[in-house]
Order: sequence, then C-alpha cells, then structure tokens
Amino acid sequence: MAQMFRQRGHEIVDERDFADVYVINTCTVTAVADKKSRQYIRRMKKVNPASIIAVTGCYAQIRPDEVARIDGVDIVTGTNEKRALIDCVETRAKAQAEATSADADTNCRLCIHPYEELNDFEDMGIVSSRETRTRAYIKIQEGCNRFCSYCVIPYARGPVRSRSLDDIIAEAKALIDGGCKELGLTGINTAQYDMEGRDLYGASDSTAAASADSTAAVSADSTAAMSADSTAAELFGVEKAIAVINDLEGDFRIRLSSLEPAVVDSDYVKRLFKYDKLCHHLHMSAQSGSDNILAAMNRPYTLDQYYDMVNTLFEFDDCYGISTDIIVGFPGEKESDFQESCKLVSECSFCRTHIFKYSKRPLTKAADMKNQVAPQVKARRADELEKVAAQAAEGFFHINLAAARDGRTERVLIEEIVQKPDGVFLMGYTGNYIRTYIDIGPGNPSGIEPGNDSDGGLLLDQFVEVKLTGIMYDGMSAVVV
Repeated sequence: MAQMFRQRGHEIVDERDFADVYVINTCTVTAVADKKSRQYIRRMKKVNPASIIAVTGCYAQIRPDEVARIDGVDIVTGTNEKRALIDCVETRAKAQAEATSADADTNCRLCIHPYEELNDFEDMGIVSSRETRTRAYIKIQEGCNRFCSYCVIPYARGPVRSRSLDDIIAEAKALIDGGCKELGLTGINTAQYDMEGRDLYGASDSTAAASADSTAAVSADSTAAMSADSTAAELFGVEKAIAVINDLEGDFRIRLSSLEPAVVDSDYVKRLFKYDKLCHHLHMSAQSGSDNILAAMNRPYTLDQYYDMVNTLFEFDDCYGISTDIIVGFPGEKESDFQESCKLVSECSFCRTHIFKYSKRPLTKAADMKNQVAPQVKARRADELEKVAAQAAEGFFHINLAAARDGRTERVLIEEIVQKPDGVFLMGYTGNYIRTYIDIGPGNPSGIEPGNDSDGGLLLDQFVEVKLTGIMYDGMSAVVV
C-alpha cells in the first residue's frame, strides 16, 4: 500500500507526524486488537482533525458498520479491497478540496466484499523497494480453511487463495536486486500455500499426496530456477515457493513466517531440510499442550504429533529455533490442561513463546462454549507461563552456547546500531532467530575497528560470521570471527 501511494506521487511520513491522510490497517485476532485499533484511529484524528482517515484490514472487514461509526472515519475497506483504497482516498481528497464547508461530504464510504466473495488473491503488484534492505516480506498466500473454534480470521480473510508463483519469483528477484538480504514468506497460513482443495495433515505419505494434476502451472523461467532433482510435479505446498527462491542468485536467506502443524506433518518438514538458504527457524503454533483442549479448539493434531515435528527439527539441528503461540484460558481449560501447556513449553526449549489470553471472537464456536475461564485466572496463567517461557528461551540459549564452545559459528544479519547501558552494539538476528549483540564500544571486543571499511555503520544490512559468547538482554552476545 505504501508503494502504491509513492507511485502516485504521495509522500509517506512517520506515523507520529502531521499528515493529510492516515491509513490504519487493523487487526481483529483479539478483543484487545479491536480496542487498540479504535484508540489508534482516534489518536491519529487528533493529530490532524482535517485529515482523511482510511481504515482497512480484519477489524474493518468483520465489523465495518462499527468502524464507520467511529468519529472521524472517512473510508472503510475490507481485506480484499486494499488496492482500491488509494482511489477512494484520492477521490475523497479531491471532493474535500473542491467543496465548501456547507456542502462537504461527511458520510463514510464503505467498500466491503462479504465473506462469500473473498475468493480471489488480490493483486497488489510487485513490491520492488523497501525503506530498509535488511528484510522484506513476500506475501504468498491469503485466507485460511481451518476454522479453529477460537479464530475469526477465516471469516475476515476468506478461504485459501495462493499467489501465482510467477509473481512471487518476480517480487523476490526485484527485492534481491535491490539489496534485500532476508526474504520472509508470509500469509495468513503459509502452510496452506498451493494446498487449495487438499488436506495434507494425517496423510501417511506426504509425497504421495502431491498429485501431478494438482500442481499449478509454472513458467519456463520458474522451471529453470528449480534444481535438477526436483521437478514441478514433485513439489507442492510452500515447498514449491521455497524451491524456486532458494535457487535464485544472490547472497540472501529465506525465512518462513510460520508452518502450521494443523496442515503439515513431520514428513513434510523433512522435505525442507535440503534448502540451504532456508533459515533454521520455524514458527509452529501449538496453541495448547493439552489434547483435550486441542480437540475443543478444532486443531487436527495430537500432542504426540506436535512433539514428533519438534523432535524432527532438533534431530536435524539441535540448535534449530522453534517459536510458538499458546492460548491460556480457553473455555473448559482446567488447571491440569494449563500445566500440560507449561510442560510443552519447557520441554521444547522454544526460542520464543507468544502467549495470548483467550478472547471471545464473533462468529466463532468457542464464544458460545460453556465453562468460560475467569479473567483473573487467565491473567494468572499468562503470568506463570511467561516465566516458564523465559526459562525455556534461556535453555535454548545454553544449547547454542554449548554448540559455540564446540566450534559452531552463526551468520548474523546486522539490522541496527543500538545504545545500551553497557555500551554500543551492532544488533541483528541469527538464522535460528537469536537476537544478537556485537560490542563495538570502547576497546572493540568485537574486533571491529571504527573508521575503517569494517566500521559498524558499514556493516548494516550485511551478514557477519560470529561466535556466540553469552546471554545478554533479550538475546545473546557475540564476537565477529
């Protein structure tokens, strides 16, 4: 959206600056997200009361009338109408410029397609430039077919639609040519890319699940990019996108935003190990460590199956970074169920755990379930699990320290120079998703001499080889090797 505005000659300013137009892309995954969206809309209007406020995203899609009633909102567009947003803004701006105060149009314009019409992947064009060269996200997929009992997102984003492979490759090439060093493949459920009409999870043989007649057409340029030992007919799901991007020229890495265990299994995960540019990090949402709660959530896997995926990753690389989501206080969650979630987080040594207190969402089955958990119980469980998660992350750091003592090094993509109480550091992430700090302060323990071609500032958006040396702040310290 930002690129489309730039291409029309508009200037993008910081969100705290005075602006003529504010575009708020909303979330609705929790009730707190809805509340924050409303607060943000009102805050932006106060910055410039004469500004045009355009609201889009999931909250706008699910509750357009509610959003339209918020004082100051001029335009509301749904999740599949983002491309039309700029036309709406420019039309509104022109009308306001030409109108007198007496005849100015103060009605909110709604541009929302109902759920039943969210069937096509919205072509937003090729993103070719970024404000930073460090990382870019390539959207490869839209929608979700899972309908977990707590989640409103399928209603907000519609069924699964996959972006064309040609467009994905074109965007990847443009970003790499622009100097981008990390490409994040993202979507509502990236595991469902190229999975329309297919339910892989639980298949006894993942390879057999890929039928030739369900493989999307691939351009000659895309086919050429694939390695000789993998043809288009053998690839399916998100692996198809990973394979062609992995074979593109350039010094960059690929990071998956998530791999949904409700869609793929450990056999599918093994298929991804051969791609050398794919980061050794996966986000796999567990949501609960209790089989009883998983079933109530309509999550089609068991705890044993989830552990199997985790073990598969650690067998491949004992420093593999695994992050997850856990919901506490789901309807009917007993203390024993919650303790199972604590056990899961502790035993899996997650590098990061995102904890959510269950929130009723419209249209979902869980909102009408009995045995809703009291708010104070949710809060206590969230606090307790945060402590377990911190211990699990520290355990993951110690695993990496042990590997470093045995000679393992990591490749860090430098993102910024940060000032901390202990000094000045280069900060970036390893492939396995560890926030890493390299001291470039007085004494230069990193070995980087200020003023020469290895100056810290010149290392921004670059890869450096490091050895991890200890636990620091919210990550680990390292020295350049």
